[in-house]
Amino acid sequence: MKNLSMHVRVMLMTGAFLWTGATHAQKGKAPASDPVRTAVEDAYNKYKDLKEGKNADYIPALAEVPSTLFGVSLVTVDGRTYDQGDVRSMVSIQSISKVFTLARNVEDWGAQAIQDKIGVDATGEVFNSITAIERMRGKEINPLVNPGAIASSSMVKGTTYEEKWNAILAVHSDMAGRQLTVNQPVYESEAATNQRNQAIAHLLFAYERMYWDPVKSTDVYTKQCAINVNARDLATMAATLANGGVNPVTGKRVVSPETVQYVLAVMATAGLYDDSGIWLYNTGLPGKSGVGGGLIAVCPGKFGIAVVAPPLDAAGNSVKGQRVIYDVVKALQANPYLVQPKLSAPAKR
Repeated sequence: MKNLSMHVRVMLMTGAFLWTGATHAQKGKAPASDPVRTAVEDAYNKYKDLKEGKNADYIPALAEVPSTLFGVSLVTVDGRTYDQGDVRSMVSIQSISKVFTLARNVEDWGAQAIQDKIGVDATGEVFNSITAIERMRGKEINPLVNPGAIASSSMVKGTTYEEKWNAILAVHSDMAGRQLTVNQPVYESEAATNQRNQAIAHLLFAYERMYWDPVKSTDVYTKQCAINVNARDLATMAATLANGGVNPVTGKRVVSPETVQYVLAVMATAGLYDDSGIWLYNTGLPGKSGVGGGLIAVCPGKFGIAVVAPPLDAAGNSVKGQRVIYDVVKALQANPYLVQPKLSAPAKR
């Protein structure tokens, strides 16, 4: 393990943290000594039998998702993919969708518009807080909590429901590198139980912080959260952010590098609900969770990683997902705040 750590450290210091193998046929089988493959496999095996957490049940359809579902996928910026476990079973994307709708809006309206019209500060409150809206009169929220996310969906370009929805689905599909669809039972279940989000939208509307019809905006947001994804999709979406907005699998430019820098900043400060600070402290990576059991993290310029494991902790984040990504980041020394000092002779005075 000591030699492996040094090997990874050298790759990081030289900027050569690119990958010598992959676990899918198109890229060839990774050699047994590949540190990335080893890190992913070790983390998966360590936590595959973990029983902690429970499925979200405030949306009835989410309680029915098998709690044993567990898949890990890592996609590098050069398009190599490392999969372990069940990376093909579909779950609803839920709050992870907020990231990609935000990216669409930053790309279309500019970073300043998001700061002015929604806000980019962590609220210090739970993700669906109404008191945060009332206290700040709809200002100084952010696009990764429900009030800001509903406002963000209302900002998406388009004058009709269909135009806005098509723009949202398109950016998600382009990030994933394939055409995504909606999980209709989840959408219907959420739409029947989203009265709190409807109240949030109307309160924002009262403070002139909604930018389209509040009822329709809430429904677009609800449908957005029901987009079906698997671990491979999520890892590819995260890798697209890691690659400056270009999908490393398809080669398609989805958004600009400038857009990505602003999106990652909000993810870093507000991506894991109440535990965002703890997450950043332990990984150093921008991340985003969803109550469907998905969790993504972005290592800029290196890789995107995703875990799908539905049992959640009290803050609403995948228990296995957090543990796996913590371990992979540590094994690969991928925390960007971990800087190895340059070893050079002191400068002459």
